Amino acid sequence: MRHDEQQRPESAIGAVSASFNLANHFLIAMPAMQDPVFGGTVVYVCEHNDNGVLGVVINKPTDMTMEVLFERIDLTLSASLDASVVNEPIMFGGPVQDDRGFVLHTPGARYSSSLTVTSEVAFTTSIDVLEAVAAGDGPSRMLVSIGYAGWSPGQLEDEIGRNGWLTVGADAHVLFDLPVEQRYHAAIKLLGIDPAMLALEAGHA
Repeated sequence: MRHDEQQRPESAIGAVSASFNLANHFLIAMPAMQDPVFGGTVVYVCEHNDNGVLGVVINKPTDMTMEVLFERIDLTLSASLDASVVNEPIMFGGPVQDDRGFVLHTPGARYSSSLTVTSEVAFTTSIDVLEAVAAGDGPSRMLVSIGYAGWSPGQLEDEIGRNGWLTVGADAHVLFDLPVEQRYHAAIKLLGIDPAMLALEAGHA
């Protein structure tokens, strides 16, 4: 992946010429991947079309919490918010636009720049979703990231062909509910693979 890829998250969904569409899939970095940015990660794919692929890393927390993020963007969190929300870590979503916040969340309220991926997952790039969270009226389940991951057309397919990634249909429970440190192994288990065996095979590759 080009770490400086500048794909626009606001791009419209286009038709994918091939049937290979990874929207609402997890990309699981192979254990042998040594990339300092993507090694050991799980990426949720929000969009896959003729313009390329847009996704969010879901298991690489930063040292920033929701409270710190909201202070930086001058939003005051409602006193009614649960402490677990206030202290929730912000994910490193990827190296593109890593000075902006992006939110994966359950669909429901209308936001000004939002992409509905499935009935369980939407992706919003606009500040209004964070304003709703601050007011205590945000989505019931969400993951907030700084930055996102982008691949140009054909780039991710090439990386998968070179065994850089495993792919599996996404599970909202893994995305929203599991502790961060459990998401990588849980995503692998969706493939019916024992994570320990995969690591062992990579070690002998």
